[in-house]
Amino acid sequence: MAEYLSPGVYVEEFESGLRPMEGVGTSTAGFVGMAEKGNVIGTPEFVSSFADFTRKFGGYLSESTHGEFRYLAYSVEQFFANGGTRCYVMRVVPADARSASLKLGTVSFKAKNPGKWGNEITITATPSTKGKAAVLETVDGADGVKTYTLSNASGFTAGDTVAAVVNGKAVAYTKVTSVQDDKITLATALKEDMVDKNVVPKKQFVTCECNLEIRYKDTIEVYEKVTLNESSASFIGKALSRSQVVDVDAVEPAEPVAIYSIFTDKADSQKAIVRLSEGNDGSKKGITDDIFMGVDNGPGKRTGLASFVELNNVSIMAIPGVTRPAVQLALCAQCANLGSRFAVLDLPLEVTKPQDALACREKIDSDYAAMYHPWVQIYDSLNKKPAYIPPSGAICGIYARSDAERGVHKAPANEVIYNAIGLSCLYNKAEQDILNPAGVNLIRTLPGQGIRVWGARTCSSNTLWKYVNVRRLFIYLEESIKANTSWAVFEPNDTFLWTRVNSTISSFLRDMWRAGALVGETEGQAYFVNVGRDTMSQNDILNGRLICEIGVAPSRPAEFVIFRITQMMEEE
Repeated sequence: MAEYLSPGVYVEEFESGLRPMEGVGTSTAGFVGMAEKGNVIGTPEFVSSFADFTRKFGGYLSESTHGEFRYLAYSVEQFFANGGTRCYVMRVVPADARSASLKLGTVSFKAKNPGKWGNEITITATPSTKGKAAVLETVDGADGVKTYTLSNASGFTAGDTVAAVVNGKAVAYTKVTSVQDDKITLATALKEDMVDKNVVPKKQFVTCECNLEIRYKDTIEVYEKVTLNESSASFIGKALSRSQVVDVDAVEPAEPVAIYSIFTDKADSQKAIVRLSEGNDGSKKGITDDIFMGVDNGPGKRTGLASFVELNNVSIMAIPGVTRPAVQLALCAQCANLGSRFAVLDLPLEVTKPQDALACREKIDSDYAAMYHPWVQIYDSLNKKPAYIPPSGAICGIYARSDAERGVHKAPANEVIYNAIGLSCLYNKAEQDILNPAGVNLIRTLPGQGIRVWGARTCSSNTLWKYVNVRRLFIYLEESIKANTSWAVFEPNDTFLWTRVNSTISSFLRDMWRAGALVGETEGQAYFVNVGRDTMSQNDILNGRLICEIGVAPSRPAEFVIFRITQMMEEE
């Protein structure tokens, strides 16, 4: 309560009405699969276009090396081609995949993530220095430590490796132990008399740094004046910590050494180029179900599908081309447990007979998943010929396209698949009569209408949730209400709060009804919101529970359009 301690006019603001609600997004997709490169541990990477995907994860994978697990890049491409605008991607690799690496003295370089892509990383080193000065005088201290007075000590810091250069050649290396004004002390005494007061000195102390250029294809990173001095901000381990290409593990050598010398044994060389090696993509034997399902090692350390629990804005999920039952069941389980996303499943390419498709479908029972078949034929830009790819990527794009054009309540069916030039098998109406009621959504070639998605059923045995759009509509409503009513937490649990909650949710559902997402001639037929003494006992209120009951009548698709025609006799 405000305090009123002196006479005057006071203005107070308070909230008495509803809070506007904004619907959550429904078209952000999540993909798990194999790629040329990219992180395999941590949070999935956000991708805004296929060009963005290729920058972060590389291009297409070849059939000879990755076989049936090569479809991630193709599916992401089809997602964007069919109307998708944003997605998250998590790369997985076989258990025996290795990162390219290089060991140089006490410094080791390692590609950011596994794969033979790292074998193309090169490091170019060129000698450099941040300090160069002549010695004007030396003074022997009482403790036997010699102090050198330099012409300019501004580039010298404690811990630096310096070379004693005579006539352009290094005759000794040592470390700086202290710097004060223009005076420095060294870790080891030099036998050479370094005093040189000439205008153009032939003897100098030179700090030993180098410039590094790290290159992978079109990605170039440049680091200047890198050093082996651990106390310096330019220490190689610190300077390269921001690299997007390599990780560096470095320890300062016990003996003074010029950093450039670890890259080459040619003292007179002015450029050294080294390459990482021994990176590989792993073998097919290393591809097991668990690499796709992932491991939950805690925040920032999750892999595969498990990494998507860190995201709350993904609403469509797919693991393109991976039809192993254990993987698909894990995907369905995550979607159902989180209650905020929907899975798109593929059938194996070789499945053509309806009974085989039904056998695959019988392993899944989830209202948070839908299954599509057959595979789609596209032009394979890598192999320069047509190829079949799983439909899940294109279907996710169609979900996003339909949501944007019509709304999440519209069934994502009777939609053209862009870029499709054929199908792996052609089903007729009689075969669809078998598969459609079982929840296998077929993709059909229809005369004069192109290649279209011709089904909108979930993989659920519960007839209340047999349509894709009904389940996705409820996900949208639940997540929107949850995201927009957090303001009510810890508010006084009284009739004033109940009224505001009722008004807020009712206003949102009214807009959904007007948009056609809910059916009913009146608002009362389309939805109800009830919160108060009818939904809560005194015990609920005392235990801090606010219970709101909401009922909605979702719009269902006109799956069967029936025209009844009769014959009429001409009247005289």
